[in-house]
Amino acid sequence: MARIDFGGTIEEVITADEFSFEKAKSILKNEKIAVLGYGVQGPAQALNLKDNGIEVIVGQIEGDEYWKKAVRDGFVPGKTLFPIEAAAKQGTIIMELLSDAGQAATWPIVKKCLNKGDALYFSHGFSIVYKDQTGVIPPPDVDVIMVAPKGSGTSVRANFLAGNGINSSFAIEQDFTGKARERTLAIGIAIGSGYLFPTTFQKEVYSDLTGERGVLMGCLSGVMEAQYKILRKNGHSPSEAFNETVEELTQSLIRLVDENGMDWMFSNCSTTAQRGALDWSPRFRDAVMPVFEELYRRVASGEETKRVLSANSAPDYKIKLQAELDQIKNSEMWKAGAAVRSLRPSRRKG
Repeated sequence: MARIDFGGTIEEVITADEFSFEKAKSILKNEKIAVLGYGVQGPAQALNLKDNGIEVIVGQIEGDEYWKKAVRDGFVPGKTLFPIEAAAKQGTIIMELLSDAGQAATWPIVKKCLNKGDALYFSHGFSIVYKDQTGVIPPPDVDVIMVAPKGSGTSVRANFLAGNGINSSFAIEQDFTGKARERTLAIGIAIGSGYLFPTTFQKEVYSDLTGERGVLMGCLSGVMEAQYKILRKNGHSPSEAFNETVEELTQSLIRLVDENGMDWMFSNCSTTAQRGALDWSPRFRDAVMPVFEELYRRVASGEETKRVLSANSAPDYKIKLQAELDQIKNSEMWKAGAAVRSLRPSRRKG
């Protein structure tokens, strides 16, 4: 492990320098990895493993849209692509990458396929931490492990193809074989993690659910919408409102943050922008702190997971979801966004 100073706190992380790909491949050479679910994380992790020469099969509902996607991606029905139960029976490492609701729904099937010494792998702590709601309680004679990439499946795959890695957390909930840690790290390296940092199933799911609802998606979306509406209310054009709210953030400023941090981004903006940002940042922080307090409480209490399982298990879930997404897509703000994106030089050249 490498010891890194994260702002005054020393943490231990693992990179390919400490745990080489050759070591990972050696550990996994006698394993058969079954990826259950080909929706979000499934394609990225399965394809990255496959491209790295690791034996992998996919389990998916036969004939559905995700099954067809797996076929398009090169998985062959009856050889490397199977119905969920058939895939789970073959795997020695069963990667649970179905949706959280899907894991709960198929758990009775998956559980009966587990053999002594198998590893049950997750990329999210949801099913295990909220077992009272999901019913996912692994038998005591298997390893229960996790590698959780800190990015969407699309980013995991894109970064892998670009030769970069998405950072991942890892955890061992149950070590029956005594090999759980090396199995976990081997998969983490083989799916292309930039570096791996230790956590627990509980800490992963608490931070993940808070992050998704907060800064990463929910808060970001809500704050953008609020600023856009205020600008429009005060007579600014859709193009101006969108550029000042979204385009400048995504195409310029966030890249400066990514490169060298928030202070560096501030230092590379005008003095007027610097002063305004430094003055208003604490006000926004203090305004949203109570919202984050409530959000974390709801995550820790299980209220958020109850909401997820209830909504995602409804028979008309996909129809209702699409209606909500269409409402965003068809709003003036994101129609303006589509127009702005179409005018980027790279799009015009295409």
